[in-house]
Amino acid sequence: MGDVKMTRVAWFTPLPPVRSGIAQYSVELLPLLARTCQIEIFVESPPDDFETNAGSVYSAHDFVWKQARNPYDVIVYQLGNSPYHDYMWPYLVRYPGLVVLHDGQFHHSRARALLLEGRTDDYRTEFSYNHPNTHHGVAELGVTGLLGSLTYLWSMRRIVVDASRSVLVHNSWLANEIRLECPETPVEVVEMGVPDLSVKPGAREIVRQRHQVPDGAVLFSAFGKLTPEKRIPQILRALAPLEDKTVPWHLMLCGETVDHYDALENAQRLGVSHRVSVTGYLTNDEMAAHLSAADVCFCLRWPSSRETSASWLRFLAAGKTTVINDLVHTSDIPSLDPRDWMMVGGQHARNDRGQSINPFCVGIDIVDEDHSLAVAVARLAVDSQLRTSLGTAARLAWKERFTLERMAAGYSQIIESTRSTKVDDTRRNRLPSHLLHDGMDTLRSLLEDFDKSHQLFK
Repeated sequence: MGDVKMTRVAWFTPLPPVRSGIAQYSVELLPLLARTCQIEIFVESPPDDFETNAGSVYSAHDFVWKQARNPYDVIVYQLGNSPYHDYMWPYLVRYPGLVVLHDGQFHHSRARALLLEGRTDDYRTEFSYNHPNTHHGVAELGVTGLLGSLTYLWSMRRIVVDASRSVLVHNSWLANEIRLECPETPVEVVEMGVPDLSVKPGAREIVRQRHQVPDGAVLFSAFGKLTPEKRIPQILRALAPLEDKTVPWHLMLCGETVDHYDALENAQRLGVSHRVSVTGYLTNDEMAAHLSAADVCFCLRWPSSRETSASWLRFLAAGKTTVINDLVHTSDIPSLDPRDWMMVGGQHARNDRGQSINPFCVGIDIVDEDHSLAVAVARLAVDSQLRTSLGTAARLAWKERFTLERMAAGYSQIIESTRSTKVDDTRRNRLPSHLLHDGMDTLRSLLEDFDKSHQLFK
């Protein structure tokens, strides 16, 4: 028998040193996919010192001539709601592929990209296409920058879905929402996976000593940029009353600070700054060490883009007690409601796939956030047995649902199904006309350069 031809994949993604969770996601996933696929990676600007055994790295501009010379079987776009993904838009519209939606909405990124260029009419057109039944006045608020947090109410994702051959998301709730909005586009679900935690011996003790965590103290932690959206003010308010309790505690905030919020100043106003540490940005090795030191990990975000948090999955892999938001897109996550310490979603059992559905985190109702957080931290600070139980269940949940290998297997299946999915020109042809011309001058120039060089070397 002859060799089986490997599927050729073009993979659009940010890569390190870009400080993006999606960049790290691709670094971890691609080596597993490279066992069955021939992958070439396309970034906005290739890093000088980046090395990977998963495939060659190119500038996105190189994609045009490489696709013209030898078309890829599948093009994968790792799309998120941040500036790191803006470069993908001219390609994903002109070259339909498998689009992985890491967020459920793209209003922030698309509005920023268009309005910074003064393209107000294009923004209005795209808003109308994405939300045809919404009053045009909402778009005018967007143009003037007055939408604020209301931006989350209008996702502006229909264009992405209609331009795609197929879509992949990481939770079932978001998949069902997209299917209702765009029933013509195939939408698949693959739960996100992360690798096992690798920690150097003694890391826990070293980190706790560095941050002057008292012996026997319960170390609470939060990872990621220190923004109000990560509910840092609410966490501090919940912990502050524990100051005089018999069990000591410490809060370690692991991430970059931002200009518009000062967590340490917030802690100082509450009188607990001596119990709070801010680490700044952490490398992957540093994050693993700091995670090993923690006892309880907060993974809160509101407003939410319906994303799946890779940080939270790393907490599960480490067997940590976690506190998350109880939101619609996490409704399949068995959690404990701290208001009565009963499980949300049913009895302790296994689902129809044989997976454990014992609660493996504490879920906070956003409507009752301050009260629920206060109740949760008060018990978690003193109940080591509950922390152990939740941590054990978290580790089991990671093994059953959220391993990197399981995610890679799901990707392989969907890449192959996308390969046999025809491009739906009906959907693409109804897209706003300016999208089909975005970046065309650059793309046309690249193709002309390719044609000239191709003729020269014939």
